[in-house]
Amino acid sequence: MPANLNTTKYIFVAGGVLSGLGKGIASASIGLLLKSRGYKVTALKIDPYISLDAGTMRPAEHGETFVTKDGGEIDEDIGHYERFINISLKKDSNITTGKVFQAVIDKERHFFYQGRDAEMFPDVINQIKEMIYTPTVGYDFAVVEIGGTTGDLENQVFLNAAREIGKEGKAIYIMVTYLPFLKNVGELKTKPTQHAVTRLREIGIVPDFIITRNEIPIDQPRIESIAKRCFIREEDIIDDPDLESIYDVPIKFEEANLIQKILEKFGIKDGKKKDLVSWREFVRKVKEPKGEVKIALVGKYVRHGSADHHDVYISVVEALKHAGAYNQVKVNITPISSEEIENQDLNFLKEFDGIVVPQGWGSRGTEGKIQAIKFARENKIPYLGLCFGMQMAVIEFARNVLGIKKANSTEVDPKTKDPVIHIMPEQEKYLAKRQYGGTIRLGQWPCRIKEKTLLAECYRSHVKFPSEVLQASGFKLVHERHRHRYEFNLKYKAQMEKAGLVISGTSPDRKLVEAIELKKNVHPFFLATQFHPEYQSRPLKPHPIFCEFIEKAFKLLNC
Repeated sequence: MPANLNTTKYIFVAGGVLSGLGKGIASASIGLLLKSRGYKVTALKIDPYISLDAGTMRPAEHGETFVTKDGGEIDEDIGHYERFINISLKKDSNITTGKVFQAVIDKERHFFYQGRDAEMFPDVINQIKEMIYTPTVGYDFAVVEIGGTTGDLENQVFLNAAREIGKEGKAIYIMVTYLPFLKNVGELKTKPTQHAVTRLREIGIVPDFIITRNEIPIDQPRIESIAKRCFIREEDIIDDPDLESIYDVPIKFEEANLIQKILEKFGIKDGKKKDLVSWREFVRKVKEPKGEVKIALVGKYVRHGSADHHDVYISVVEALKHAGAYNQVKVNITPISSEEIENQDLNFLKEFDGIVVPQGWGSRGTEGKIQAIKFARENKIPYLGLCFGMQMAVIEFARNVLGIKKANSTEVDPKTKDPVIHIMPEQEKYLAKRQYGGTIRLGQWPCRIKEKTLLAECYRSHVKFPSEVLQASGFKLVHERHRHRYEFNLKYKAQMEKAGLVISGTSPDRKLVEAIELKKNVHPFFLATQFHPEYQSRPLKPHPIFCEFIEKAFKLLNC
């Protein structure tokens, strides 16, 4: 669609001073507040790296890779957008430098430029604009977050494209910036923000709003300093200090009247009714729990260097919080390195009310996960395994219940004689050609639920069955998101079922195992899924598996 026919209004969110400030949460909050007024809203994330997507990046360095329903492997901020705005986005909601360059080169190879040389200006800029316009046409608002910080070499083309979109249509610009607090002088410093705004203005963008991130609330002298030196109205400086919860941010923005100010910038008289009742109720439940549970999150990426890494399992963490609010229970999550507990005394795990083993890759830390699962099974501690956490549970069962002591995954030990977890045939071909990116089983796939199982109970108890679960040929189907290359080896299926392992979820053709569990008379809650239920959990629509897990953990604690 030509730019002059596109009626979508664009809100560009850029960063200043440093990354990791919470631009994604700010963008998601703005989207939520606009949607609460009845507007049709979408969101895009621009990642300036040359990689095509986040699929092959190291989790401990990059953070979580979020998966969209159509199989996009994307920066974790897309997950924030989905959770806050309650929308399902697609892979074209993520733009990377790699995608842009690939598209431009492809056009050049197909003579799109009619023999003219392809250049950064205008061709790369035009490609970026096309990639922003295409998935956002038909929406009232599109919130577009530009990764990195102003002044970074890699995001200059994206900022230039954002500037041009503002000239071709309707757009406003928001800078999220950091105000460092110097304890020795007892004040926030604004100079880094001043320099960041200067760099933004050099590109031709004057921010309409500045959102300040800081450890303590901003004071009036700092507001005045930023306003005078950054050529912005005082009322357009929105303070966003560290808060108790990320879910407080939309309420903080609402108190600052940010959305009304944004609408005024677009010349819109806001006659739409605001509806934050459900969101405020969710936040209230988060802050006013009726009890607490302690959950151990046993993973290999919980630490990066000397610090705990908070972003690798962010969807799991947030899904547990959603389920906690649903049950009016505070969920206290303790990250535990699976590497550090290998061959250790695990009696300390008895202090936890539940154990979660999330996704992972490779052999490092696997034995610690298997030992934690064994402890959960033998000590009747509620257990939830996610993707790799299901595969490790299968290995643990094979070793310690069936007595197959060398049972393993071919991902961990390619030479194992008992590959209870093995690679899918088509995946083996990809690996042989070293085709790693975008080749694994990705996106939303159906799962056939076995009746009278814990898995069926989860969905039946916490969602309305036929609106959420489809009836097909006498059994129930749910659609969940996947990101994996290895599968349950069906050669061991009969042997495991005979020993008490319940296969409660499969692909519709029954060729792939999607979920395993133990019977209630054996264990109060032992469930593991090959899919990732955390990707579809929302604050106002928590995932039923997490809801049941937290409910059971809390009930057992109070028996």
